[in-house]
Parts: sequence; structure tokens; C-alpha cells
Amino acid sequence: MRSCRSGGADAAARRPALPRHHGFTLVEVLVALAIVAIALAAGAQATNALTRNAQRQSDMVLAQLCAENQLIQLRLSPQMPPVGESSQGCEQAGVQLDVGVSTTPTLNPNFNRIDVQVRDAQRWPLLRLSTVIGRY
Repeated sequence: MRSCRSGGADAAARRPALPRHHGFTLVEVLVALAIVAIALAAGAQATNALTRNAQRQSDMVLAQLCAENQLIQLRLSPQMPPVGESSQGCEQAGVQLDVGVSTTPTLNPNFNRIDVQVRDAQRWPLLRLSTVIGRY
């Protein structure tokens, strides 16, 4: 007959060893959390940069429309634009912009140089276009 002691020792030897760790340590969790936080911060900065660039692009398109409209108006006018500076408002897509026109004479009296500068509501320059207009 077998003794109870020897049967118990054999059963203990056959059982798998219990793992030493039952989860993550606090340091591992903090390191993973720091990595996720850095990745989220980088993603937020990239999203912010894309939003700013989209707004800038929209402002540039509206400024281009205002400047080109002003130049077309000057070209279609039957008179040469007077030498000097003028300013007027321009609203595009609900955005109020300021269009400044500077007319300067050239060496040829039949031509004037026209500079159109578009500024936003805070008076920051957005766009500048230049051309020459002549008499016909």
C-alpha cells in the first residue's frame, strides 16, 4: 500500500508553479500612461496646426477675392486712377477686410503702378498685389 504522504508529494510536484506576477507594477503603468500622454499631446498639436493652416488658407482666398475685385474695378474704370492712397472695406463670406490701394506714377505718364494691400480686422496684412494700369 501506498502511504498518504508520498501521494501528496507527487501531486504537489505535478501542479504548475504559480506565476510570480499577477498584473502590472505601478512603474509600468506610469510609464505607459506617460507614453500615451505624450502621443496625445503631439496629436493635439498637429490638429491645432492643421486648423490654423486651414483658417489661414481661407483668409488668403478671401483676401485674394477682395484684391482682385479692386484691381478689376480699377481696370474697368474709364479714367486712370488718381495718384495717392485710398482705403475701403470689403466683406467676403461674412468676414470684413480692409483694402488699401496705393497709386504711384511711373516714368511713362501713360501708366500708373497700383499696389493693393488687404488687411484683416486686426490690421494684419494678409495679401499684397501689384500691377500696372495704362490708358487706352
